[in-house]
Amino acid sequence: MLLQGILRLGSRLRHDRPEGSLSPNKIAVLSHLRRRGPTSPGTIAAAEHQQPQSLTRVFAELEHDGLLVRAVSEEDRRGLVLSITDEGRDTLSRDMAHRAAWLGNALLELTEVERQMLLLAGQLMNKIADSPSAPERG
Repeated sequence: MLLQGILRLGSRLRHDRPEGSLSPNKIAVLSHLRRRGPTSPGTIAAAEHQQPQSLTRVFAELEHDGLLVRAVSEEDRRGLVLSITDEGRDTLSRDMAHRAAWLGNALLELTEVERQMLLLAGQLMNKIADSPSAPERG
């Protein structure tokens, strides 16, 4: 039942986007940078369970649009570090506002106890999402 609820709500939030919204990959990259701070393209790709090459175009488009900046890593001069810009934070917030408004209205239909339970569930889901992948079965 938990998995079904997560999938249905995730689908609803992914598809209920106004015209001109950021792509899911762009939202994932900007959200990661806002949450975790400056980081390497490989770290973002791993966190999103993708190959770095799969996000190369996304990184380039976000940089072109002024939503992130690339810099040479201080630790490894061969590597890059990506950072979200103030414009990137603002764009992400505006993009997510529509879904946040819908979710806020939907939460009004719940009791205070139910809302508190969902708040706790959200914290636990973030913790689970940050846990390492399960080893492959062979």
